[in-house]
Amino acid sequence: MLLTENFSVKSIFGKSCQCRCSQRVVINGSQSFWKDITTVVPQGSVLGLALFNIFINDLDTGIESTLIKFGDDTKLGGVATNLEDRIIIQNDLDKLEKWSEVNRMKFNRDKCKVLHLGRNNQFHTYRMGSNCLGRSTAERDLGVIVDHKLNMSQQCDAVAKKANMILGCIYRCVVSKT
Repeated sequence: MLLTENFSVKSIFGKSCQCRCSQRVVINGSQSFWKDITTVVPQGSVLGLALFNIFINDLDTGIESTLIKFGDDTKLGGVATNLEDRIIIQNDLDKLEKWSEVNRMKFNRDKCKVLHLGRNNQFHTYRMGSNCLGRSTAERDLGVIVDHKLNMSQQCDAVAKKANMILGCIYRCVVSKT
């Protein structure tokens, strides 16, 4: 991106938003340990979102697989029909890990999962850094549940359950007024 290269937004963003602060949580008099805050992202502002998008703009540099970014959510996907394809995906994960180290932004490894699709899938184990990524049989993406068989039954069940809850609320409101 021209803006990132010419104005060095990464260095401006990194330096201007650094602080030497620490924080802790206090609930009903119980206190957590103090934790150092290394960087501060201005949250809740248009500027914060714009800076974040500029900051992660080069995340897909050198990535051969499909990389989809939406807000702070990133998905890496690819077709892996042979060992070479699986190596490409693993190399891309390694590049993402390297990017996170260079830019001092950590991926939430608890949310990093592998969703294997297809009947003849080898269920290859992928890793980020030294951690193997867990497998998932279904994932929610922008509110839609996608399972490993591309079956929509979980999505339909979730929508029907939510609709029934709403109907129950409406029913209780109408019955109480009559």
